[in-house]
Amino acid sequence: MILSVNGIEFSYNSHKTLKNISFELKQGEILGVLGTNGAGKSTLLKCLNNILRPNKGQICIGNKNILKMTTALIAKTIGYVPQKYDNQYQSVFDAVLLGRKPYINWDVGEKDLYMVEKTLKIMKLDKLALRSLHTLSGGEMQKVIIARALAQEPKILLLDEPTSSLDMKNQMEVMELLYEIIKKEKIAAVISIHDLNLAFRFADKFLTIKNKTVHSFTNKDAVTPSIIKEVYDIEVKLAKINQYTIVVPI
Repeated sequence: MILSVNGIEFSYNSHKTLKNISFELKQGEILGVLGTNGAGKSTLLKCLNNILRPNKGQICIGNKNILKMTTALIAKTIGYVPQKYDNQYQSVFDAVLLGRKPYINWDVGEKDLYMVEKTLKIMKLDKLALRSLHTLSGGEMQKVIIARALAQEPKILLLDEPTSSLDMKNQMEVMELLYEIIKKEKIAAVISIHDLNLAFRFADKFLTIKNKTVHSFTNKDAVTPSIIKEVYDIEVKLAKINQYTIVVPI
């Protein structure tokens, strides 16, 4: 296992946000984290990246406890894609170059420039390299944030609702690009996502969170309408169109 999470808990002051969260993930697997608003999905991703320090439990990358890893080593191992990116007046190239920060000692090296150019090409952003971020569309901006994380050469990728502000075309384009990269590079990915149909299309496993703890941790094919009903309090049917499972509220 590349990522092992055992019994982590987290509280904001005295307010418990996560309780006894455990799961495992192999290289090349995509885990969809599901739950209602406020369930703790974003908090979980920040704990996995050590942005927030769990009050209890253990997170291991391979055989290393993340709490004993340096900030630089974590940044070389884990790429994190937040919901928003604040610095809107950088160029696309400079924003992606920030992903190389853990590797840069005194100055930008040839490999840093190579990795930025390679990542821009993979994410189909090479023609936008000199554009300012504030001139980009929502889909283009999301690709830049993902490209910055990929430039870190991560073994684990954490994505917090990467499609939430995108239209249907851009949702599919972003998720298809991510899927291709994750499988090709054998990156373990944890994706917090609201769209169940996208989750069923691209995730390998599901972690559902309810009442601040794990409701279920299963392979995609083991998810049932009753699990979705218990987590979201809505009746659904699961149907197949071609080879894809879709979720239909009833």
